[in-house]
Amino acid sequence: MNQYTPPKVWTWNKPNGGAFASINRPVAGPTHEKELPVGKHPLQLYSLATPNGQKVTIMLEELLALGHTGAEYDAWLIRINEGDQFGSGFVGVNPNSKIPALLDRSEPKPVRVFESGSILTYLAEKFGEFLPTERAARAETFSWLFWQMGSAPYLGGGFGHFYAYAPEKIEYAIDRFAMETKRQMDVLDRRLAESEYLAGPDYTIADMAVWPWYGGLAKGRSYNDAAQFLAVHEYEHVQRWADAIDARPAVKRGRMVNRISGDPAYQLHERHNASDFETKTQDKLVAAE
Repeated sequence: MNQYTPPKVWTWNKPNGGAFASINRPVAGPTHEKELPVGKHPLQLYSLATPNGQKVTIMLEELLALGHTGAEYDAWLIRINEGDQFGSGFVGVNPNSKIPALLDRSEPKPVRVFESGSILTYLAEKFGEFLPTERAARAETFSWLFWQMGSAPYLGGGFGHFYAYAPEKIEYAIDRFAMETKRQMDVLDRRLAESEYLAGPDYTIADMAVWPWYGGLAKGRSYNDAAQFLAVHEYEHVQRWADAIDARPAVKRGRMVNRISGDPAYQLHERHNASDFETKTQDKLVAAE
């Protein structure tokens, strides 16, 4: 491997390589003018079915399953590989240009909410669900929610990037982040050995935040053959928890929303009504052409 000596001052003078080179840049703000579409429901979601995107669609489908009609939503597809997140409308909702972004139009003045953990908390407080009110249980929920916020970048931007997306395999980087990912899985496994869900006996926004990342890894859905490489079958308590959440009907629906990869029968590019899951999945739209 060629030895790299950093310059005194870094400059952006070449693509960085890898799967996301075409959209990475060292500055913020919009690159083009593009207004966001707006549907008929109180909540407007602009997203993609990455782990961070799945958190919010799972939450919304869980709220609807409990009968909260105010949680009806339009989910609009943001194709991040094509730079949709840098349109002026999207940047207006999320100045950080990352999915998901939510606009709540049920308030007298529309409320923008960005960052997935913030959206989960906002919805939990708005509808009074999946966030305990008792102080200790609430603190435990937030502790695991923020654990995910701090830990997942090592899984995704660290391990996932260098194992699956980087233009070359770098042993040091893969070893460094594989070790940290396995440590994190052990943290979860030890917690779930003593507790049904992360914050205690009840399913909360902490589980909704952690599951798309670490449950997805446990079920072999992340970074090619990473599940085998990391021997995730060893984490039996994580596997039990991942299977329990995987079986929830609202989770199955939430995973489909804004999905653009995998089996077309499980891709719902946009979601505007509950009936869309039956009539507008990608396999049905293609068959109708």
